[in-house]
Amino acid sequence: MADLSPGVPRRFNAAAYLVDRHLAEGRGDKPALICEDESYTYAELADKVDRCARALAEWGLMPEQRLLMVMGDTPAFAFTFLGAMKLGAVPVPCSTMLKGDNYLSLLDDSRARLLVVDAEFFERVELVLDRAEFLEDVIVARGDVSGRKRLEDVIAGAAGPFTAFPTTADDAAFWLYSFRNPNYPMGAIHLHHDIRLCTALYAENVLGLTESDVTLSASKLFFAFGLGGGLYFALDVGGTAVLHPGPPRPEPVFEVVARHRPTVFFGAPTLYGYLLEHAHRPEHADRVREALGNLRVCVSAGEALPAEIYRRWKETFGLDILDGVGTTDLGHIFITNRPGRVKPGSTGQLVEGYQARLVDEDGREVNAGESGELWIKGDTTVAGYWNRHQETKDYIRGHWFNTGDRYRVDEDGFFWYIGRSDDMLKVGGIWVAPTEIEATLDGHPAVAESAVVGRADPDGLTKPYAFVVPAEGQEPSDELADELKAYVKNQIAPYKYPRWIEFIDQIPRAGPFILRHVLRHMLAAKEK
Repeated sequence: MADLSPGVPRRFNAAAYLVDRHLAEGRGDKPALICEDESYTYAELADKVDRCARALAEWGLMPEQRLLMVMGDTPAFAFTFLGAMKLGAVPVPCSTMLKGDNYLSLLDDSRARLLVVDAEFFERVELVLDRAEFLEDVIVARGDVSGRKRLEDVIAGAAGPFTAFPTTADDAAFWLYSFRNPNYPMGAIHLHHDIRLCTALYAENVLGLTESDVTLSASKLFFAFGLGGGLYFALDVGGTAVLHPGPPRPEPVFEVVARHRPTVFFGAPTLYGYLLEHAHRPEHADRVREALGNLRVCVSAGEALPAEIYRRWKETFGLDILDGVGTTDLGHIFITNRPGRVKPGSTGQLVEGYQARLVDEDGREVNAGESGELWIKGDTTVAGYWNRHQETKDYIRGHWFNTGDRYRVDEDGFFWYIGRSDDMLKVGGIWVAPTEIEATLDGHPAVAESAVVGRADPDGLTKPYAFVVPAEGQEPSDELADELKAYVKNQIAPYKYPRWIEFIDQIPRAGPFILRHVLRHMLAAKEK
């Protein structure tokens, strides 16, 4: 078990720790990264990271300056992310699913001097480049764009080892943009020591991750969940990270699992549901079971894992899914179920090294068994939000971080997710969590996934409105809608059932997170 206070030294560069240390410890010939037909040992990774750091320094990127990344889950992402950190600069991975003006706001907010973008995503940023106030140059990875430098050429031309910039453990290492406030993104500043602490407290102490493990994350590297599970956890312990640049859909994910045989898998609850559907098709059943044969643990985060999905996964594959909660702001998972200690439907117990409290609207701790807003204390908490002084004060109170999530804790110390404080519905004078209704709907075999928002009835009172994606082979109908309403009534309190059900093709999401404001806009547009 890792030390709960790993003793990160004052002088600490996370990139050097994740890569160079393994050469000194004799892992130079061991695979560090695998992606499709590419494979890099720790020695080869160290060379690429050094070349990238040198190239960025020769270009003129200075310590503490930002570099924006719009890149898929490939070795090029790792070279850029780690090379920038080794230089002392600050990489800022961004979602590859945004649109032009979204990227302009991130470029201007971060004041990034340099953008590294995969060729396949270049069209998404192209139209805003001339309007970016601080941007000086663009480097294109994994493909060609006329008139633009290629990352591969830049790296190839920068030979020789690179000495890590003498950052401290408390220097900014990377940013991730938090969308806690749907009106504007906030640059969450993480420090060099956060990487080591997240690995020690969660990956080592909970998952038992060691250098013999091979990790794979379907959640993308621009998410905190994916960045740890898909990249730095494995590099920290001397293991191997399998990168999946494709979409997180059942068929391509199973292909990667079958080919590279990971031991630890990270995914969102929705994906586990789709994987189960895929696995139960007769033509796939045997191949799927064979593909998963090397897994020892599966991890879920991003949204509450329905108990029914957990039970079906366990019955089908004999594997636990360890549901947990982590945020961009805390770095990674801080409450989780554990191997052999799972309560289906719960988020698990507090990770050692963190403290929690549940408070009411006035900031007072709630009584045992009552729900309250979750506040967390831990050393991986974001240092602050860039240029968001008021928001930093609103969310960080001394050593405590306000997650904005509502939970209750049972007699065994297991946390049960109630919902986002700003997503809760008051139905008949009683608070109702959309996630509880969604978990119930998702347990019905005719439902692939669902999302619930509030809608005013003819009397102006709020009632649940459900958007439902039918399972494969199911046709939307009034009869199915009535069946689902009756199902929810019978499974949970009748007042919680959705008064309306609308069938749609896809739930709008940002990664694993349901974009409820998009659903509300859709509903409002229909009612005009």
